[in-house]
Amino acid sequence: MNIEPLLDALDLQEDAASALAENLRTQIDELQDRLREAETHLEHLAITRKTVTALADRLPTQTALPDLPEHPDYPRILAVFNEATSPLRARDVCQALDHELLLKNIEGTRAKLKRLVKLGILPEIETGNFTRKP
Repeated sequence: MNIEPLLDALDLQEDAASALAENLRTQIDELQDRLREAETHLEHLAITRKTVTALADRLPTQTALPDLPEHPDYPRILAVFNEATSPLRARDVCQALDHELLLKNIEGTRAKLKRLVKLGILPEIETGNFTRKP
């Protein structure tokens, strides 16, 4: 009985199994590296969460503004006042919003400013002079 062909087939299977095992070892090494990176990232996130949580108690509480009326100018008006260093008149706000300085635009802006005063968002320190709350 000639077992040479059987041994050759066995050699082929051993070579294939050896190559497969080596390929799997390489994949395991790569996966272990990725796992270490993911675990390190998770540790960093846990540290960040702990730090943010600890600092959150030290942050000043922000008072929520009342809901603004439905018009795109209101947030823009508040942004103008956040950058202002002195009281503003309706004309100044109109100019800062890049509206044409027409009477109808100035009066419309004045009406919006008066509404913000009524809502308690902006104070009117003198007639026609508006400022942000201190």
